[in-house]
Amino acid sequence: MFEAPPGATPLDPDTIAGLIPDLHTRSELAEFEQSNIEKATQWSERSRGLKKDLLTIRGLRRLHLRMFDDTWKWAGQLRQRETTIGVLPYQIPTRLAQLVGNMQWQLDNPPLDWDTIAAKFHHQLVFVHPFPNGNGRTPNCHNYAGFQR
Repeated sequence: MFEAPPGATPLDPDTIAGLIPDLHTRSELAEFEQSNIEKATQWSERSRGLKKDLLTIRGLRRLHLRMFDDTWKWAGQLRQRETTIGVLPYQIPTRLAQLVGNMQWQLDNPPLDWDTIAAKFHHQLVFVHPFPNGNGRTPNCHNYAGFQR
């Protein structure tokens, strides 16, 4: 039903149980998620609260919620199960706190160019894999106050 393409996180039955719309294929799911993400991108570009809050666990959860709130019941909730990628679930809050702290330091003391900082943030967020799904699909971080030049 939702066979994962190479490199994608497989969808386990508990994750699929959180699907809101009645979708049947990975293609339908991808299309629906993309529509949800586009709405979230428009919201994120206007949201003053997110711009102040992006580099916090609360801000990341809020962004994930807006990106997938029409698609998944668990949108914005931290992952509770082990997956083939990511840290163990009990490590997620600590690793996210380290990630946002490190990224804030990079922004305050930028030895790297902005594109590299954004790429490192994205890579490390995917490595931690804090959410059941959707960890690699992020709006352009350069639009946020924290990542502006």
